Amino acid sequence: MSFLKITAVVAAALSLAACGASPDDGVTVDQVVAAGKTVNLGPDQQRVTASKVDAIAAKLPAELRAGGKLIVGGSIGTAPPLRFYATDDKTPIGVETDIAVLIAGVLGLDAQLEATSWENLFVGLDSGAYQVGISNITVTEERKEKYDFATYRLDTLAFEAKKGGAWRVAKPEDVAGKVIAVQSGTNQEKILVDWSRANEARGLSATDIKYFQNASDYYLALESGRIDAYLGPNPTSAYHAATSGKTEVIGTFSGGGATVGKIAVTAKKGSGLVEPIAEAIDHLIGTGEYAEVLDRWGLGDEAVDKSEVNPPGLPKS
Repeated sequence: MSFLKITAVVAAALSLAACGASPDDGVTVDQVVAAGKTVNLGPDQQRVTASKVDAIAAKLPAELRAGGKLIVGGSIGTAPPLRFYATDDKTPIGVETDIAVLIAGVLGLDAQLEATSWENLFVGLDSGAYQVGISNITVTEERKEKYDFATYRLDTLAFEAKKGGAWRVAKPEDVAGKVIAVQSGTNQEKILVDWSRANEARGLSATDIKYFQNASDYYLALESGRIDAYLGPNPTSAYHAATSGKTEVIGTFSGGGATVGKIAVTAKKGSGLVEPIAEAIDHLIGTGEYAEVLDRWGLGDEAVDKSEVNPPGLPKS
């Protein structure tokens, strides 16, 4: 089922509030409202675009300039407002695709948006099938061994649970003995595993960690009571809580743990791409087009002041 067949609209940055048609009205809509701006959910996105900056584009590898395209890999496992499908169930839309289009514009390239699984996203980067990954990828020290990064958003994680409960997550001990779902291979999985091990070392119960294939499966398990919470990106949890009316965010944390977590454009190490991409992002911050895109999806609170190349990432285990 497409995430776009929704019957509510959402507003306000991160703490999204549903309004408009109710889930019982039987009416589907083709728009959301984020931070007061209407966003079309159809395949004709009318995205915010940017003009080419010759001085920045000239710093790209000659082969990429000649090709005229920026091939961008993105995971199909993410959800609104990050990366998801339009009402035609085939056009990738969301803040991640908008950022990709903006960056490509500054570089004088057309963004070719490709959809794949989370695991195959990195396989595609390794093989050269994708020149960059723009898919809520957190900078980690382990990933830095194989990839280069140019940051463009802060990484905030959220625990999402059924609405109305008293349980809140503020520290590792709060997840002891709980059944929590998380996506495999993500930094949130690493954080949850580390917390569980630390709790066991202190004599507390381990966290029962569950894995599912799709975001919809996580939410079905949450609503049915098979899991106590889902740990994922804060934007998707806030969006889902607002549109479903059945869940709520019960705790948020930096995706970097003790380090400030940062989301970044990801490229194969040594490709020579992230330096001009970081310059492109800085240019977009300066023109205001970057902020316009984040505000469009209600993510202004996750903005960065400057793009960093290969900053300190989530530490290794």
